[in-house]
Amino acid sequence: MTAVAPAAPTMATSGPDGSTGRKAPKATTRSGFDRMSVEWVKLELMRVAYATRGGFLARRDPRAVLGWYLLCAVAPWLTYSTPALAVFFAVALACALAARIGPLLLGLFTLGLLGQAAYVLVLVFVLGGNAAAIDGLLQISLKLGAISLASMAAFVSLDPEKLSDGLQALRAPAVLGFGVSYGYRMVSLLIDEFQTIVDGHRLRGTPPRGHGFLGWRTATRIGTIAVQAFYPLILNTAKRTRTTVEALETRGFAGTSGDDQGRRLRLAHLRFTLADAALLLVTLVVVVATLVLL
Repeated sequence: MTAVAPAAPTMATSGPDGSTGRKAPKATTRSGFDRMSVEWVKLELMRVAYATRGGFLARRDPRAVLGWYLLCAVAPWLTYSTPALAVFFAVALACALAARIGPLLLGLFTLGLLGQAAYVLVLVFVLGGNAAAIDGLLQISLKLGAISLASMAAFVSLDPEKLSDGLQALRAPAVLGFGVSYGYRMVSLLIDEFQTIVDGHRLRGTPPRGHGFLGWRTATRIGTIAVQAFYPLILNTAKRTRTTVEALETRGFAGTSGDDQGRRLRLAHLRFTLADAALLLVTLVVVVATLVLL
């Protein structure tokens, strides 16, 4: 039997003020591009799909949120005034930030909007456009931006259950509500399945010999893996969909989807409060005042 000698204690030197000279380990924090990983993207999409960030719209009735979104989505198409569109864009941006849409969607929206504006602006100057063409470009960018921000603010604030209940309360077909809820739930499954397939390709394949000029070898390998992962991703998703449909049919989903009594029981928890009515009223007043005054 061998005896294990105890570890020697660490001696700490004391300074003039009585503090020890032992250095505490530094906490490592991830910031910037270090956070950009598949796992981080998956978590962000889960937060978006299940409305875990909260926000002022997440506490509202789903019917009020859908009505608010309808007003904000239709209003920009009713005017060609640049100041009015700027007001709609500012209101939609404030609502999107208050709804806590997250850095992933906000970053993708910003890149898409700036990229579209940049290439159309270059195209206008190449074709000899004038100030009127630039104003028209600004108008369409403000319209698309306001509608996109309103869409993100509304659907980030609604989890699958609330969105399905809101559609059913508005007399939408039950299959539509189920399809939306199922699509939300498939987001995480698709990401997990894609990550599994990509990891399998990386384990079985040979890594490239260096990144190449401007990383062309790495980009080529990533593109090849993404294309090769498409078919097994669709096949595995179809298998999951078939299993879900068979489970729903076993539980009588098709037979009870049009039952009024079942619909009333499912929607009994919905409450349209004064705050929901105030949200719709204030939005309508802002839209009408902007259209009339600007």
